[in-house]
Amino acid sequence: MATSWSVEHGMTVRRWGAGPELVWIHGLGESSVSFDPIAQHPALVGFAHVLPDLPGYGRSPWPDAPTALEPLAAHLATWLAARRPALVVGHSMGGVLATLLAERGAVRAIVDIDGNLSPGDCNFSGVAAAYGLADFRAHGFAAMRDKVYRDGVTAPPLRGYHAAMCNASPDVFHGHATDLVAMSAVEDLAPRLAALRVPALYLAGVPDGICAHSRDLLARHGARWLGIEPAGHWVYLDQPDAFARAVANFAHSAAPRAGAGH
Repeated sequence: MATSWSVEHGMTVRRWGAGPELVWIHGLGESSVSFDPIAQHPALVGFAHVLPDLPGYGRSPWPDAPTALEPLAAHLATWLAARRPALVVGHSMGGVLATLLAERGAVRAIVDIDGNLSPGDCNFSGVAAAYGLADFRAHGFAAMRDKVYRDGVTAPPLRGYHAAMCNASPDVFHGHATDLVAMSAVEDLAPRLAALRVPALYLAGVPDGICAHSRDLLARHGARWLGIEPAGHWVYLDQPDAFARAVANFAHSAAPRAGAGH
Protein backbone atom coordinates (compact mmCIF):
# COMPACT_ATOMS: atom_id res chain seq x y z
CA MET A 1 0.00 0.00 0.00
CA ALA A 2 1.62 3.25 -1.17
CA THR A 3 0.87 6.12 1.19
CA SER A 4 1.44 9.78 0.44
CA TRP A 5 1.93 12.43 3.13
CA SER A 6 1.26 16.15 2.95
CA VAL A 7 0.58 19.14 5.18
CA GLU A 8 -2.59 20.96 4.17
CA HIS A 9 -4.46 23.73 5.99
CA GLY A 10 -2.47 23.08 9.16
CA MET A 11 -3.14 19.34 9.07
CA THR A 12 -1.01 16.31 8.35
CA VAL A 13 -2.90 14.32 5.72
CA ARG A 14 -2.27 10.76 4.52
CA ARG A 15 -3.69 9.23 1.34
CA TRP A 16 -3.75 5.82 -0.26
CA GLY A 17 -5.82 3.89 -2.78
CA ALA A 18 -7.71 4.94 -5.89
CA GLY A 19 -11.36 5.51 -6.63
CA PRO A 20 -14.10 7.62 -5.01
CA GLU A 21 -12.79 9.44 -1.95
CA LEU A 22 -13.59 8.48 1.61
CA VAL A 23 -12.42 11.23 3.97
CA TRP A 24 -12.06 9.93 7.53
CA ILE A 25 -12.51 12.49 10.36
CA HIS A 26 -11.44 11.28 13.79
CA GLY A 27 -12.94 12.02 17.18
CA LEU A 28 -12.04 13.98 20.30
CA GLY A 29 -8.48 13.26 21.40
CA GLU A 30 -7.97 10.80 18.56
CA SER A 31 -5.87 10.77 15.41
CA SER A 32 -6.40 9.30 11.97
CA VAL A 33 -4.35 6.24 12.99
CA SER A 34 -7.46 4.82 14.66
CA PHE A 35 -8.94 4.30 11.19
CA ASP A 36 -5.96 2.46 9.68
CA PRO A 37 -7.27 -1.10 10.24
CA ILE A 38 -10.75 -0.39 8.89
CA ALA A 39 -9.61 1.77 5.96
CA GLN A 40 -7.55 -1.21 4.78
CA HIS A 41 -10.49 -3.63 5.02
CA PRO A 42 -11.04 -5.72 1.84
CA ALA A 43 -14.61 -4.42 1.54
CA LEU A 44 -13.24 -0.88 1.17
CA VAL A 45 -10.73 -1.62 -1.57
CA GLY A 46 -11.65 0.47 -4.59
CA PHE A 47 -11.81 3.75 -2.66
CA ALA A 48 -9.23 6.48 -2.19
CA HIS A 49 -8.74 7.01 1.54
CA VAL A 50 -7.93 10.47 2.89
CA LEU A 51 -6.97 10.61 6.58
CA PRO A 52 -6.27 14.01 8.17
CA ASP A 53 -5.10 14.60 11.72
CA LEU A 54 -7.13 17.60 12.84
CA PRO A 55 -5.18 20.63 14.14
CA GLY A 56 -4.00 19.89 17.67
CA TYR A 57 -4.14 16.11 17.27
CA GLY A 58 -1.90 13.31 16.08
CA ARG A 59 0.94 14.48 13.83
CA SER A 60 -0.59 17.90 13.16
CA PRO A 61 0.72 21.11 14.74
CA TRP A 62 -0.85 22.46 17.89
CA PRO A 63 -2.57 25.77 17.08
CA ASP A 64 -1.82 28.87 19.14
CA ALA A 65 -5.49 28.97 20.15
CA PRO A 66 -8.15 26.23 19.86
CA THR A 67 -10.68 26.50 17.07
CA ALA A 68 -14.27 25.83 18.10
CA LEU A 69 -16.17 23.13 16.23
CA GLU A 70 -18.22 25.44 13.99
CA PRO A 71 -15.13 27.36 12.75
CA LEU A 72 -13.27 24.05 12.45
CA ALA A 73 -16.03 22.77 10.17
CA ALA A 74 -15.67 25.94 8.07
CA HIS A 75 -11.90 25.32 7.94
CA LEU A 76 -12.47 21.75 6.77
CA ALA A 77 -15.04 22.90 4.21
CA THR A 78 -12.44 25.24 2.68
CA TRP A 79 -9.93 22.38 2.57
CA LEU A 80 -12.44 20.04 0.91
CA ALA A 81 -13.54 22.64 -1.63
CA ALA A 82 -10.37 22.12 -3.67
CA ARG A 83 -11.56 18.68 -4.82
CA ARG A 84 -14.61 16.90 -6.11
CA PRO A 85 -17.09 16.45 -3.23
CA ALA A 86 -16.23 13.39 -1.16
CA LEU A 87 -18.03 11.05 1.18
CA VAL A 88 -16.98 11.98 4.73
CA VAL A 89 -16.85 9.30 7.42
CA GLY A 90 -16.67 10.81 10.90
CA HIS A 91 -16.36 9.11 14.27
CA SER A 92 -17.71 10.65 17.49
CA MET A 93 -16.71 14.34 17.34
CA GLY A 94 -15.84 13.63 13.70
CA GLY A 95 -19.45 12.57 13.15
CA VAL A 96 -20.63 15.92 14.47
CA LEU A 97 -18.17 17.65 12.15
CA ALA A 98 -19.47 15.56 9.24
CA THR A 99 -22.99 16.87 9.93
CA LEU A 100 -21.70 20.46 10.06
CA LEU A 101 -19.86 19.91 6.77
CA ALA A 102 -22.98 18.52 5.13
CA GLU A 103 -24.97 21.55 6.30
CA ARG A 104 -22.37 23.70 4.54
CA GLY A 105 -22.75 21.78 1.27
CA ALA A 106 -19.12 20.66 1.44
CA VAL A 107 -19.66 16.91 0.91
CA ARG A 108 -21.65 14.57 -1.29
CA ALA A 109 -22.63 12.20 1.56
CA ILE A 110 -21.70 11.40 5.16
CA VAL A 111 -21.42 8.47 7.52
CA ASP A 112 -21.70 9.52 11.17
CA ILE A 113 -20.24 6.88 13.52
CA ASP A 114 -21.54 7.24 17.05
CA GLY A 115 -21.47 11.04 16.91
CA ASN A 116 -22.82 12.94 19.91
CA LEU A 117 -26.58 13.43 19.97
CA SER A 118 -27.51 13.94 23.62
CA PRO A 119 -25.81 14.43 27.01
CA GLY A 120 -25.72 10.68 27.57
CA ASP A 121 -23.11 10.44 24.81
CA CYS A 122 -20.61 12.78 26.51
CA ASN A 123 -18.59 10.05 28.19
CA PHE A 124 -15.19 11.66 27.60
CA SER A 125 -16.16 15.20 26.70
CA GLY A 126 -18.27 15.53 29.85
CA VAL A 127 -15.33 14.59 32.06
CA ALA A 128 -13.03 17.10 30.39
CA ALA A 129 -15.59 19.92 30.29
CA ALA A 130 -16.20 19.59 34.03
CA TYR A 131 -12.71 21.02 34.61
CA GLY A 132 -11.74 24.62 34.14
CA LEU A 133 -9.05 24.98 31.49
CA ALA A 134 -6.26 25.72 34.00
CA ASP A 135 -7.12 22.67 36.11
CA PHE A 136 -7.43 20.52 33.02
CA ARG A 137 -3.97 21.57 31.89
CA ALA A 138 -2.48 21.07 35.35
CA HIS A 139 -3.89 17.65 36.24
CA GLY A 140 -7.25 16.87 34.65
CA PHE A 141 -5.96 15.64 31.31
CA ALA A 142 -3.37 13.43 32.97
CA ALA A 143 -6.05 11.95 35.23
CA MET A 144 -8.23 11.23 32.19
CA ARG A 145 -5.38 9.54 30.37
CA ASP A 146 -4.53 7.41 33.40
CA LYS A 147 -8.12 6.18 33.70
CA VAL A 148 -8.37 5.42 29.98
CA TYR A 149 -5.14 3.40 30.23
CA ARG A 150 -6.41 1.41 33.21
CA ASP A 151 -9.79 0.75 31.57
CA GLY A 152 -7.93 -0.42 28.47
CA VAL A 153 -6.95 -3.63 30.30
CA THR A 154 -10.43 -4.98 29.55
CA ALA A 155 -11.34 -2.71 26.59
CA PRO A 156 -8.56 -2.87 23.96
CA PRO A 157 -9.75 0.12 21.86
CA LEU A 158 -9.02 2.31 24.86
CA ARG A 159 -5.31 1.49 24.65
CA GLY A 160 -5.21 3.09 21.21
CA TYR A 161 -7.22 6.02 22.55
CA HIS A 162 -4.73 6.51 25.37
CA ALA A 163 -1.84 6.63 22.91
CA ALA A 164 -3.65 9.22 20.79
CA MET A 165 -4.50 11.35 23.83
CA CYS A 166 -0.79 11.58 24.65
CA ASN A 167 -0.27 13.53 21.39
CA ALA A 168 -3.31 15.80 21.75
CA SER A 169 -3.17 19.45 22.79
CA PRO A 170 -4.90 19.83 26.18
CA ASP A 171 -6.27 23.22 25.16
CA VAL A 172 -7.76 21.84 21.92
CA PHE A 173 -9.14 18.78 23.70
CA HIS A 174 -10.77 20.88 26.42
CA GLY A 175 -12.22 23.39 23.97
CA HIS A 176 -13.73 20.71 21.75
CA ALA A 177 -15.04 18.79 24.76
CA THR A 178 -16.81 21.91 25.98
CA ASP A 179 -18.33 22.45 22.53
CA LEU A 180 -19.55 18.84 22.35
CA VAL A 181 -21.22 19.06 25.75
CA ALA A 182 -23.00 22.29 24.77
CA MET A 183 -24.11 20.93 21.38
CA SER A 184 -25.32 17.66 22.89
CA ALA A 185 -27.35 19.44 25.59
CA VAL A 186 -29.83 20.96 23.14
CA GLU A 187 -30.46 17.59 21.43
CA ASP A 188 -30.88 19.05 17.96
CA LEU A 189 -28.15 17.07 16.19
CA ALA A 190 -30.45 14.13 15.36
CA PRO A 191 -33.07 16.31 13.61
CA ARG A 192 -30.28 18.23 11.87
CA LEU A 193 -28.88 14.94 10.63
CA ALA A 194 -32.31 13.87 9.39
CA ALA A 195 -32.80 17.21 7.58
CA LEU A 196 -29.57 17.08 5.56
CA ARG A 197 -29.92 17.51 1.81
CA VAL A 198 -27.20 14.95 1.06
CA PRO A 199 -27.35 11.20 1.79
CA ALA A 200 -26.47 10.48 5.43
CA LEU A 201 -26.14 7.26 7.40
CA TYR A 202 -25.66 7.02 11.14
CA LEU A 203 -23.87 3.89 12.42
CA ALA A 204 -24.34 3.18 16.12
CA GLY A 205 -22.54 0.71 18.33
CA VAL A 206 -25.17 -1.29 20.23
CA PRO A 207 -25.48 -1.59 23.20
CA ASP A 208 -22.38 0.31 24.39
CA GLY A 209 -22.00 3.18 21.91
CA ILE A 210 -24.41 6.11 22.02
CA CYS A 211 -27.02 5.89 24.76
CA ALA A 212 -30.49 4.42 24.30
CA HIS A 213 -32.04 7.91 24.43
CA SER A 214 -29.91 8.99 21.48
CA ARG A 215 -31.00 5.93 19.49
CA ASP A 216 -34.59 6.94 20.25
CA LEU A 217 -33.86 10.44 18.96
CA LEU A 218 -32.62 9.03 15.65
CA ALA A 219 -35.76 6.94 15.25
CA ARG A 220 -38.09 9.74 16.37
CA HIS A 221 -36.70 12.24 13.84
CA GLY A 222 -36.54 9.79 10.95
CA ALA A 223 -32.76 9.74 10.51
CA ARG A 224 -31.35 6.85 8.52
CA TRP A 225 -29.43 4.74 10.99
CA LEU A 226 -28.13 1.25 11.59
CA GLY A 227 -27.22 -0.39 14.86
CA ILE A 228 -24.26 -2.77 14.73
CA GLU A 229 -24.00 -5.19 17.61
CA PRO A 230 -22.52 -6.23 19.84
CA ALA A 231 -20.34 -3.14 19.73
CA GLY A 232 -19.26 -0.13 21.70
CA HIS A 233 -18.15 3.37 20.77
CA TRP A 234 -15.39 2.14 18.41
CA VAL A 235 -17.82 0.06 16.36
CA TYR A 236 -15.40 -0.14 13.43
CA LEU A 237 -12.90 -1.91 15.69
CA ASP A 238 -15.46 -4.09 17.47
CA GLN A 239 -17.27 -5.28 14.31
CA PRO A 240 -15.03 -4.45 11.34
CA ASP A 241 -16.70 -6.76 8.80
CA ALA A 242 -20.24 -5.53 9.44
CA PHE A 243 -19.04 -1.93 9.59
CA ALA A 244 -17.04 -2.10 6.36
CA ARG A 245 -19.93 -3.72 4.50
CA ALA A 246 -22.32 -1.03 5.72
CA VAL A 247 -20.00 1.79 4.62
CA ALA A 248 -19.26 0.19 1.24
CA ASN A 249 -22.96 -0.44 0.51
CA PHE A 250 -23.89 3.10 1.50
CA ALA A 251 -21.04 4.60 -0.52
CA HIS A 252 -22.11 2.73 -3.64
CA SER A 253 -25.76 3.71 -3.13
CA ALA A 254 -24.79 7.36 -2.66
CA ALA A 255 -22.46 7.49 -5.68
CA PRO A 256 -23.44 9.98 -8.40
CA ARG A 257 -25.16 8.37 -11.38
CA ALA A 258 -23.29 8.37 -14.67
CA GLY A 259 -23.84 11.64 -16.45
CA ALA A 260 -25.22 13.33 -13.34
CA GLY A 261 -23.82 16.65 -12.21
CA HIS A 262 -21.89 17.10 -9.00
